[in-house]
Parts: sequence; structure tokens; C-alpha cells
Amino acid sequence: MAADAVRRAGSAGAARGSSAGRALAGVLSRVAVAGAGAVAARAVLGAVRSAPVAGALERVNHRGTTVSLAAGPALAVAAAGAAALGAGDGGTRAAALTVGLSAGAVGLYDDVVGQRPDQRQAKGFRGHLAALRAGRVTSGLVKIGGIGAASLAAAALADRGRGVHPVDTLVSAGVLAGAANLANLFDLRPGRAVKVGLLAGGPLVAGRAGGLAAGALGAAGALLPDDLRERVMLGDGGANALGALLGLAATRTLGRSGRIALLAGIAGLTLASERVSFTAVIEAHPVLAAVDRWGRIPAVPVDRSQFTASAEPRP
Repeated sequence: MAADAVRRAGSAGAARGSSAGRALAGVLSRVAVAGAGAVAARAVLGAVRSAPVAGALERVNHRGTTVSLAAGPALAVAAAGAAALGAGDGGTRAAALTVGLSAGAVGLYDDVVGQRPDQRQAKGFRGHLAALRAGRVTSGLVKIGGIGAASLAAAALADRGRGVHPVDTLVSAGVLAGAANLANLFDLRPGRAVKVGLLAGGPLVAGRAGGLAAGALGAAGALLPDDLRERVMLGDGGANALGALLGLAATRTLGRSGRIALLAGIAGLTLASERVSFTAVIEAHPVLAAVDRWGRIPAVPVDRSQFTASAEPRP
């Protein structure tokens, strides 16, 4: 009996050691994936800024400083690749590449084409629908359709072979598309979208899809200093890709009830944004305002008469 007790104690100790070893390996794996995303983001950013098309991505902000939209494609490519690297299976890997790259591509299209005079008038979902009723297809509508299609395809890829009910796949697709759009709604001040992504996506790193989330957040975090210093900005391309990838990580982590609740929350915030300024809400709360302004260049008085009604300056 004593020998049996010793064997049982030894087995229990081995099991604990094995569990601790797996946990450590998981942490190290996610750190490595985040690092890969960060390195890739910096490399792609440098490549885009030195490419012949770099001039088409430049914008002049209210300080008279040239800001590049190069962070958008840099984040989309690096985050999608790193998230795929950290994905736990082939279906999720394909989903990350599909939604990350597609959201980045159509977002960048809207960033560039949406600056044309004939496109600037349509703002918000209602504005794009009004333009469609008038017979015009806006770049924003192309973006909405593209992200919607990519989200549905990604959700189907991630659920393939799992016996998931089609309604669950549709809910997941809604989360991906909604998260992509919501992240973009926060990209009105330097660094804000990345900060929101880090705060919202941080807990996902500890979940079942931790590697996927770590890859996206590593890429975003590497671009945060340049975003805060107003050297680059994410634009629709970067913000849409970040939101979509974090949405994918959330759908791989939450159960059915959690995904439905998340979709309802995203829909509520999106509808609220049509009537309430996120910036006004943030600036009205000292803690939120302090986090929002951390690392940014101090604001200076702005002559708003130089801006069109369709473009909100980013101090």
C-alpha cells in the first residue's frame, strides 16, 4: 500500500509538472508570436514608406505635419500574418489571413479613393446608403460590402468541420464585421484605436485563441509610438484589420451566449456613434481622457475653418 501511495504521489507530481510546462510553453509561444508581429509591422512599415506609392499615402494634419497612412497596410499585413502564425488550426489560420488582409485592403481603398471630392460627401452608414439610392457607389460602400463578405468567409473557414450551426457562423461573421467597423470609429485621435485594441484584446491573449490575439496586438503595439507622435496613422485599412482580427479571436474564445452578447454590444455602440461623439464622451471623463492623451503630442489651438465638414482633425 505504501508503494502504491508513492506511485500515486509521483504520478500527481508529474501531472502537475507537465501542466506547468505546457502553460509555460503556451506563454512563451504567445510572446514569440507577438514579437513576430511587431518585427513584421516595423519591416512592412519601412518598406511601404520607401515604396514609389508612398506619396499617395501622405496626408497633412492640422499642425502642417505630413502623416503617412503607411501604418494601415503595415498593420494589416503583419497582424494577419502573425495572427495566422499563432492560430491553433488550419481553418482559423485561413480565416485570419482572409479577414485581416481583406479588411486592410478595402479599408486602404476607402482611405485613398474616399478623399476624392465626389466621395467626401457620403459619411456614415446612412450617408453611403443615401448615395446608393441616388445611383452612386461610394468607396465606403465598397468597404462595407468587402468587409462583410470577408467576415462571412472567415467565419465559415474557422467553423469548417466543427459541426457548427449556420446561425452561429452568421453571428461570428457579424462580430468580425462589427468589430472591424467599431475599431475604425475610434481612430479619430493619434493612438486611440491601438490603445482600445490593446485594452479590449489583452484579455483574449490568455484565452483559447491567445496566439491569434497576440499576433495582432504585437503588430499594433509596434506601430503605437509612431502613431502617437503623428508620423503615421492607421486609417481605415489598419483599424479595420485590427478590429476584425480581434473579433475573430473573440469568436474563437467565447461560447454562443458570449458571441451573441458581444455582437449586441458592438451593434449598440455602433448605433450610438451615429448620435454621440466618442471623443466627447472620452474627454468628459478624466480617467478616459488621461489614457487617451497619454503619449500624444500636447494639443494646440486649432483654426477649424481650414477643415471641411467631412474631416475631423486629429490633435
